[in-house]
Parts: sequence; C-alpha cells; structure tokens
Amino acid sequence: MIPLKKTANFLVSCLATIPLCFSFIFLQSLQAQTKEELLSPKKNQVTTYGMGYSQQRYSDLKQIDRKNIKNLSPTWAYSMENLSGEQSQPLVYDGVLYVTNAKWTMAVDVETGRQLWRTQEDFDPAALRVVCCGVSNKGAAIYDGKVFRMTIDAHIKALDLKTGKVLWKKKFAEWQDGFSGIAAPLIANGVLISGTSGAEFGVRGFLDGWDPQTGQHLWRKYTTPAPGEAGSETWPQGSDAYKRGGATPWITGSYDPETDLTYWGTGNGGAWNPIDRPGDNLYIASVIAVRPKTGEIAWHYQFTPGDPFDFDAVNENILADIKVNGKLRKVLIHADKNAFLYVLDRVTGELLAANEFAKQNWAKGIDLKTGRPVPTDLLDRIKAGEEVEFWPGPRGGKNWVPMAFNPKTGLVYLNAANQPRIFKFSKLDEYKVGQRYQGVQTSVPPQNPNEPNGFYMALDPLTAKPKWKIPLMDYMQWGGMLVTDGGILFSGKQTGEFVAFDAENGKKLWEFQTGSGINAPAITYEHKGRQYVTVLSGRGGGAPNTPTELREKIPLSGMMWTFSLPKK
Repeated sequence: MIPLKKTANFLVSCLATIPLCFSFIFLQSLQAQTKEELLSPKKNQVTTYGMGYSQQRYSDLKQIDRKNIKNLSPTWAYSMENLSGEQSQPLVYDGVLYVTNAKWTMAVDVETGRQLWRTQEDFDPAALRVVCCGVSNKGAAIYDGKVFRMTIDAHIKALDLKTGKVLWKKKFAEWQDGFSGIAAPLIANGVLISGTSGAEFGVRGFLDGWDPQTGQHLWRKYTTPAPGEAGSETWPQGSDAYKRGGATPWITGSYDPETDLTYWGTGNGGAWNPIDRPGDNLYIASVIAVRPKTGEIAWHYQFTPGDPFDFDAVNENILADIKVNGKLRKVLIHADKNAFLYVLDRVTGELLAANEFAKQNWAKGIDLKTGRPVPTDLLDRIKAGEEVEFWPGPRGGKNWVPMAFNPKTGLVYLNAANQPRIFKFSKLDEYKVGQRYQGVQTSVPPQNPNEPNGFYMALDPLTAKPKWKIPLMDYMQWGGMLVTDGGILFSGKQTGEFVAFDAENGKKLWEFQTGSGINAPAITYEHKGRQYVTVLSGRGGGAPNTPTELREKIPLSGMMWTFSLPKK
C-alpha cells in the first residue's frame, strides 16, 4: 500500500510523465489470481478458455440486448501484428485483456485498447514445417500472477502477468519429430495441464501435468497405451503402431471441480489409413476423463473406433446439468466431427444420447446399449479400393470452432459444416520421423450449388432436433459461438462479418465488417458497469483449404476488435 501523502505527490508528478504513471498504476492494480477466481469468475473477468471451466461460452450479462444491439459499435481496435491467422480467445483480468497468437503474447487495456506489454515468441522458423493446419495459437491460461501458453516449437512457458517477462520455459517434445503446441493450457486443481498436436506426422499423443510455479514436470499420460497398459488390447499385438498412433489432445479440456475430473478430446489416429493399426485403437477419437493431480484416466468413451476418416474427437466438451428422462443429470455435451451430437454422464461416462446433427453416410446410427456406431458399408468399400464420397469430409460435421450452451434454454448453438470428400486409401509409405503419415488420397467433389456449405443452428442436445437452422450458401464458417442472457448469439464469418443473431429464432440483428476472416470465438465481460464484446479477426490459421476466391477477396490481417454500446 502506498501512503496517501506519497500517492498524492506521485499523481502530481504524473502530469509530466503520463506513460510512466499509467504503467505504475497498472502494475500496482494487478494482484495474484486465485483458484477461487477460476472457479467463480466475476462479471468483469474471463479467467479460462471457454468462458468458464464448463466451456458453455454463456454469459449472464444483458446490457446488450435485442432492442439496443443496433447501436453496438467499435470501441477500439488493436493490431495483432500477424498475418498467419487469428484463432485465440482472449482472457480478461483486472481490466486487462491477455491475448496470444503464434508470434506474440500481449496485454491490452480493456477500456482504451492501449498496449501494456507485448512479448515476442522466439521459435525456430523451421518448426513451421511440422504445423498441420495453419500457424496459429488458440489462447492462454492465467493463474497466480502468471500467463501460460504453448508454442509452435513444442514448448510451454510462463510469463509474468504484469510485465510479460518469461519466468520459465520447458520443452515438452522435439518439434523435429512432428510435435507442436497450439492449445490454451488449463489450470485444474492447482495443476497446469497441456496437450499436444501432430497426429498427421505420426506422433504419439499425450497430456502433461506441470507445477505452475516452477515448471516442474509432474506427470505424463500417453493417449495410446503401451503393451500391458489398459487399452493396449485394442492395438495390434506385437506391433509398435501405438508409438505413432496419434490421438493428440489439441483443444483445451473442460474441468468439473466437484468430480475433480478434466475432460479432454483426443485426435485422429496415425496414419489415417488404418492398415497398420487394425482395431479400435484406444484412446484415439475419444473423450478421456482425467484426474488432474496424477493424469490417471477415470473413464473414457470412444466416438469413432479406429477412426479411418480423420474425425478426431478434440471438439470441446461442454459440462451442464440437464434433465434426462425427468432426472437431473451431470452431463457432458459433445458435437463430434463425425456428425453425431453426444450426451454422456460426466461422472461415469455412460452414454445417454447420440443423434445425427449433420449430413453423414458412414454410420446407420449409434447403439445406445453398446455405445458403438452401427457402420454402413462405406469403410468396406474404401478398403476394397473404391473411390468413395463420404459425409462429412475431414472438416467434419463440426470442427474445432466452439459451440455455446445456454443453461436457461437448454439449447446448444453451433456452426455446422456440410461438405463431403472423395476418399481412397493409398499405399502407406514407411514411417519417417517428422514427415506426414496419412496413407490416403482425398479430393473435394463438385458440390451442388443448391447444397449449403454449412449451417448455423440451435439444437436440443438430447435429440439434436433444431429449434432453428440457417443455411450458409457461400462458405462454411469458422467463427465460434457466444450466447448471452440478453438474448444475443454472436459469431463471425470467413468473409469478415462479426454477426449478432437473436438466439430465440436465428434472425440476424446486427453485423460489422472487420476487414478479414473471423476464425476465433468471441468473449463478453463487464468493465466499470459497461458490457464489452471482444473478438479477433484475421484470415488463415483455422480455416484449412480456404477457397481460392475467398483468399482473393479477403485480405490477410490480424486485429482484435472490442465493441460496446455508446456511453449515456
């Protein structure tokens, strides 16, 4: 605490040195962030990826509503100094936005958009060779005065929340082997948990636990079991296929402090062509419930056994309490790339519902008794050498871009894709460390111009029946969803529009052209009694295989936009 007299003298001296004064007040105002603020963030905070441990991406703020949304306007814009695409979800703490991309970690004043500090990433540019799907970063974690992030060249690091100074940095793998880090880490029960990327390069996926204070490595849990471990019986015996089996958890998990379990989705198998790995291949394309102190897997559920289609299962796992057959259940809601919407008991892993939400032709349905898909003849035809059109293609019925859940209406809001792919298995070349390992030939078939490329939709999670559904005729979209108690649903488009819909019926209420494609989820928060909405804009990164005409129309850029209503 600064004595009052000294404070007054200091403020007078600030008149001549405003930048120095501003920095001093910023440093004095920040306090160490606590577990309690992760568990119960205030309205002026966004302390975790997903806007809460449950990843519902719901806010009870309602200053911005259906009646006044037409008056929403930019408050400020901040350059991300990056042309490789923006996917990050910012965090907000004590009046400061913390945001990342592949090149920078930044702290920005909420009210003015003024940069407080910026720290550059110093990765080896050669590491870009092993990035699967665009040079990007999806966000950070904050805890106890530190910002935690992952890097393209397979490191995890802690930066000082006040200054951006690197406090510790640890290598979790060799990028030359195909590993990279793009997801926001997660703090769960005092442990810093991180995943990895690289399944397209034949790596073996894992989760790591770290001491957030020191960076000490606490545990590692591989997501493809070694011989003798639980789940190893689902891999070919006498084979080392599990060592290059993929299952990388490359999207941040959710966390339930009551069960003390964190829920992570795992990626595709390595290679896509399963000839080298017959069987279900746990834990690829699964959700695993992990104890944060030890890395032990409490239960798992596999969405696509064997995953020969690059369906992954990394999409977010929303935690909610809803009524199932008249009984309130603690559930996990997951919209998979395989085009089915799942509801699981998050305590036990029991499958409660699984219904098709997007066009698909690989399964007749999901057997609720066994939990397994009932396959069509599609895979047999591909194995026989046919070139087959399958739905959904590797972009999935829904990709990583997060959906939202409104606990008051019980609806999920998602951005669905609707694109097929021609698929044929090819000769699986010998595995070479750090090189792509897939064994497939794919192409995009001509699409019926009357067939939508995707949909915005609001669904009942137990039935996947839409309350409303909006076709996307131009392009599939990559903006995440955000829903508020003001009845507003926010999302973004590849063509640059940041859009607000009426969450009740999907009617478009407002839009703003940001100047480049939006591939990131928005957040909302309160500051000094005023509601703000922030989103990143910047084509690239998260939109693989962007159509040529879209690349020609939409410039590269990297901006953080913040919106609010006019001051009264």
